Amino acid sequence: MGEPIKKELLEVLACIKCKGSLKYNKDKTKLVCSKCKKEYEIKEGIPVLL
Repeated sequence: MGEPIKKELLEVLACIKCKGSLKYNKDKTKLVCSKCKKEYEIKEGIPVLL
């Protein structure tokens, strides 16, 4: 499976809870905050940050 989100976009996205950086989970189906571990789903290539 390829990268669902462009690298440039992933670099500027931040967790809405604590402003930590986001990284892919193992399956690249979610983004996970490196600080607070909150998870955000990726639907059709778009991160759901609500």
